[in-house]
Amino acid sequence: MKEEQMCQEMKNHLTGTLIPFWRRLRDDEFGGYYGFLSYDLALDRKAEKGCILNSRITWFFANAYTLLKDPVLLSEAEHAYTFLKDRCIDHQNGGIFWSLNYDGTPSDKTKHTYNQAFCIYALSSYYEASGDQEALDLAFDIFHLIEDRCRDEIGYLEAFTVDFKPESNEKLSENGVMADKTMNTLLHVFEAYTELYRVSHDPEVGKKLEWILDTFADKIYNPQLHRQEVFFDRNYRSILDLHSYGHDIETSWLIDRGVDVLGEEKYRQKMAPITMDLAQEVYKTAFDGHSLANENDRGKVNQNRVWWVQAETVIGFYNVWQKHPELTQFRDAALSEWEFIRKHVMDHRTGSEWFWEVNPDGTPIEGRPIVEPWKCPYHNGRMCMELIRRGGL
Repeated sequence: MKEEQMCQEMKNHLTGTLIPFWRRLRDDEFGGYYGFLSYDLALDRKAEKGCILNSRITWFFANAYTLLKDPVLLSEAEHAYTFLKDRCIDHQNGGIFWSLNYDGTPSDKTKHTYNQAFCIYALSSYYEASGDQEALDLAFDIFHLIEDRCRDEIGYLEAFTVDFKPESNEKLSENGVMADKTMNTLLHVFEAYTELYRVSHDPEVGKKLEWILDTFADKIYNPQLHRQEVFFDRNYRSILDLHSYGHDIETSWLIDRGVDVLGEEKYRQKMAPITMDLAQEVYKTAFDGHSLANENDRGKVNQNRVWWVQAETVIGFYNVWQKHPELTQFRDAALSEWEFIRKHVMDHRTGSEWFWEVNPDGTPIEGRPIVEPWKCPYHNGRMCMELIRRGGL
């Protein structure tokens, strides 16, 4: 069957391209992984090292090891984890920095809730892969830090100084607005807590997952527009007319997965209609038969095909088909999106990985780097691993 072939192709891509590419970026002198590879494939060994990048690389190698059981991958995960705990985490004030210099000294000391969440995500997965109790203890330290210092009575705040005094949210505010709260941060706190709960079954984490699901349903999801709102003031009032197609299809399957991990039937019934509505609306409004547009900002559609959006589209559509096998159009959409990725989003030049973005006709949009603090193996690596697991390979 075509879907089995797709899953096998993803396994080949994971083992033959993604893993070797990221292993080559390992920095054995200063730790972690090099932080920048230009569009022209020029490696900058002295570029800053984003802590989100390092958390996601830790997560990637830990999950790749758990899936494939290759000891080399556990060694890579340990290398990334060592840099994460020794350099990225602030042992004086708590939490994780935003970025480091190439030599592992702090560069941007901002503490962002989104960044703290990805550290938990990485630590939880590394604990599962290695059995190292220290990693789980660190994950719980940051969990308690988020709950104690990164939220108010109605939700998670965004950016803080090094010692957790609130500051403006330039890092996760886009499209000309400055947001006090964002869908994106809430989603990835949920994602991180899902992994922490999966490996620990801690009841306090489970209660926070339930609270986040209620917040998504009651404050983030817009049933009239069949989408999530994205940017908010402190009271969760939306401040921008924006439909983020990539985040909606990503949310649809991440919430489904989180509900499965949580195992509460009440939330399965509450969230399933919402995640289905998000996926169906994206399919109807943003998918052209082979790839997904980026977003609709105040009525203007950005048609660029961004790498992470395409990866999340495959998982999101495949997830709908798995839950509703009669909806074969979603299986076909996942297959078509994968073909588009293989032909156009993958950069087939020697020593590269995926383009950042391409035009709707598949031609590359030149200039965007191949590696930088946001461009990492999280979305495309996760796509491969999710489909390998779902395909039973």
